[in-house]
Amino acid sequence: MENDFAAAGDGPRAWLKPFLAPLKPTVREVISMSAFVNLLALAAPIFTLQVYDRVVGSGGINTLWGLVIGMVVVVIFDIILKQARSKIMQTVALRVDVIVGRQMFDKLMNLPLNVLELKPANYWQALFRDVDTVRNTLSGASAILICDLPFAVLFLGLIWIIATPLFWVLMFILPIFLFVAYRSGTVVAAANNAENETSISRDQLIAEMIIGRTTIKALALDRAMRPLWEDKHVNNIEQSLSRGTKTDFYTNLGQSLTMTTTVILTTIGAWHIIQQELTMGALIATNMLSGRLLGPLNQLVGQWRNYNSFKEAVDRLGEVFSQESERMHSEVTLEKPRGELVIEALTFAYNPDVAPAVDNIDVRFEPGGLHALVGRNGSGKSTLLKLIQGLYVASSGRVLIDGADIAQFSRAELATWMGYVPEETVLFAGTVRENISHRFPNASDEQVVEASKQAGVHQFIIDLPDGYATEIGEAGGRLSGGQRQRIAIARALLGNPAILLLDEPSASLDRQAEHALQETLIEISRTRSVIVVTHSPILLSICDDILALDKGKKALSGPAKTILPKLFNTRNETKTEIINKTAQGSAINQPKDVSATASQIESIAKNGQLNQTPNRTEPESTPETLNKRNSSAPKPDRKSPQQGADDPYADLTNNKVNNPRIKLQKNDGKES
Repeated sequence: MENDFAAAGDGPRAWLKPFLAPLKPTVREVISMSAFVNLLALAAPIFTLQVYDRVVGSGGINTLWGLVIGMVVVVIFDIILKQARSKIMQTVALRVDVIVGRQMFDKLMNLPLNVLELKPANYWQALFRDVDTVRNTLSGASAILICDLPFAVLFLGLIWIIATPLFWVLMFILPIFLFVAYRSGTVVAAANNAENETSISRDQLIAEMIIGRTTIKALALDRAMRPLWEDKHVNNIEQSLSRGTKTDFYTNLGQSLTMTTTVILTTIGAWHIIQQELTMGALIATNMLSGRLLGPLNQLVGQWRNYNSFKEAVDRLGEVFSQESERMHSEVTLEKPRGELVIEALTFAYNPDVAPAVDNIDVRFEPGGLHALVGRNGSGKSTLLKLIQGLYVASSGRVLIDGADIAQFSRAELATWMGYVPEETVLFAGTVRENISHRFPNASDEQVVEASKQAGVHQFIIDLPDGYATEIGEAGGRLSGGQRQRIAIARALLGNPAILLLDEPSASLDRQAEHALQETLIEISRTRSVIVVTHSPILLSICDDILALDKGKKALSGPAKTILPKLFNTRNETKTEIINKTAQGSAINQPKDVSATASQIESIAKNGQLNQTPNRTEPESTPETLNKRNSSAPKPDRKSPQQGADDPYADLTNNKVNNPRIKLQKNDGKES
């Protein structure tokens, strides 16, 4: 990159110096052209002075034609210089867009995830509007005004020469203009900030409504959302009117001051003409020069707000540029890892003032196989996955991949070695193929198809009207949640990562799709380490190891065949038994004792154990049998639910099965 804004120095505005440094020759060109433009601007008042004082009085027609020809030449050069100056300013604008815009995009992509999560999405979007503000200020009327202001001294000097009495009038009026310009900037800037805050609040609500448009339509939430929107919209309108009123007041005040100045100059000038201390030409020329002098000052009244916006935009951009980025380059290049993961005393807190989301976790995942993370909501499972992939920087402890600390590797390398599917699947507008190959844009068709086959989504894709070229709409809106989930898994598998991290991959799947995912995970875990966050008994039954978390701490870990009975008080069909069934050509049925039906899933959640005999053949339901079941069913006790009666992880809190030093060891059948 041409500039490293992050290393520019201290302070939010330090980045501006290295950006402007290469522009010094351009600035000199603009100032030089502005000097010539302002010198040429003296031609019109001098022309007027000569015509009234010499041509009209003496009848010098030849002199008049000479003056006219001179003015034509001046006008031509004036147009050429102004056009050249505008061309240079466009170059500055392009430089801002290319360099600052690119630096901001790169910085945004390289910030740690926890930093990005501290601010809402519209804050990061507003940064690119700040880039536009910097561009418009450095290349628009505001920059030209700054170049023209110093030449006000030139006009004052000429007025001193041709109309000394009127010079002192302008010296009295100029401070008034400067005060009005400063005051307008302060007042209007505060009003503009208040308006921006209400605009951001309103736009954030609208963005949420657009994202949740399906829910709003389905539940007819428009009646509930309208008052919220109206309240924010009314606040925005009120602030907009207030800002507009203040802006118009100072703009009108500046125009009134200009008119008043003209009246005062003409009045005093006429008195001096009567006293034969001033000529008519000098008075008219002074009025023209005062217009050139007061014009930029009057513009300054309106532009001061833009300068304040520029300063605030530079500060906001500087705050982002000063943030520490993720590691961009690795110290050494290593071969693709085998997939061994070791977590040592890993602790992470989102804020120093809150309890750690992950607290002193020690665990080892051997290469290959399927490993599960379980625990109730908020126990730190998703956070642990992000720490494993290096998306979060640990407060203490470390994550080792094949014995190497992941902190020494770049985000690009870690993303190549580890595929990741978040709980909320995110796809982008485009084709199916584009979404699968985003990580590796140069991936061949064969690689894309192979990843799709491994994810079990190839058949679905080729059944689409345009196959892999099918447009999926904004955020994959034309696909179901389960279809998006499988495509996301295919995307994670592209490049054949050594480790695959899945966060609730079956959350959007129906029972049949969940069985298909079960087969997929069995297959892909043969050649890589797969770590899955899940509550699904179907997926838990095929896991080799299980790590149970509670309130961020390791509560239980070990081989699945010993952990599942402790969690669910039941024997589960082992992964080996399921694989043997598949090898014998039989379909993978619901694992024994683990959620054979939807009612059994509910029973596990409520009672911590199954209330039905596995694989029992249910009699056909009839109204009589249903009535008999309902009449014989025990009435639920709503008064005093027992602790842990509705949570298979309740015992973890009570430390009944807690052994924080257990490590996962593959295929040993024991807890160690």
